[in-house]
Amino acid sequence: MSDPVDRQSIHAELQRARGLLHALAASASSTDLKRRTTGTRWTNQQMLFHMVFGYMIVLRLLWLVRLFGRLPDGYSRRFARTLNAGRRPFQVVNYLGSCGGAMVFHGARLEAQADRVITVLHRRLDHETDESLARRMHFPVDWDPFFRDTMTLLDVYHYGTEHFDFHAHQLTLPPHGPGLDRH
Repeated sequence: MSDPVDRQSIHAELQRARGLLHALAASASSTDLKRRTTGTRWTNQQMLFHMVFGYMIVLRLLWLVRLFGRLPDGYSRRFARTLNAGRRPFQVVNYLGSCGGAMVFHGARLEAQADRVITVLHRRLDHETDESLARRMHFPVDWDPFFRDTMTLLDVYHYGTEHFDFHAHQLTLPPHGPGLDRH
C-alpha cells in the first residue's frame, strides 16, 4: 500500500530552501546585506533571518496543531480570533524581532540555525502518522497571508516554505545561477 501523504515533496522543498539560503548567505557581500528589500522596511540581512525564523515558528505551530487538533473545533476558533485581535502588536513584534534576530543570526551562524531547524523538521515529518498530519486547527488569518482559516499539520509543514519563497522574492541580492533562481 502506498503512502497517501506526500512527505517527499515537503522534504524536497525544505532541502531546496536550505540550499538557496546557503547560496544567498554565502555569496552576498556586506553591502548587499545592508541594502533594503523590495516592499519592506527590512534589509536583506534582516529578511534572511526572517525567512529562517519562519521555519523556527513552524516548530511551535506544529505543537499548537497537535494540541488544538485533539480538542473540539471551537477552542482553536476562539484562539485564532483572540490572536487576530492582537494583530497590530504582533506586527510590531514581528518587525522588531527580525531586526534584532539578524544582529545575532547572520552569516555562518544563520546558516547553522537554518540547518538545525530544517533537520528537526525533516526528522519530525518522518515520524508523523497520516492521522497526525491530518489534524487541523483554526489560524489567525490576519497575521500572515499564508494562514488559512483551518490548516492541517501537513499544511503547517508546507507553510514554512511558502513563507520562505514569498520573502525570497523581496530580496535585492544578485542572482545566483541556474536552479537557484528565486523568481
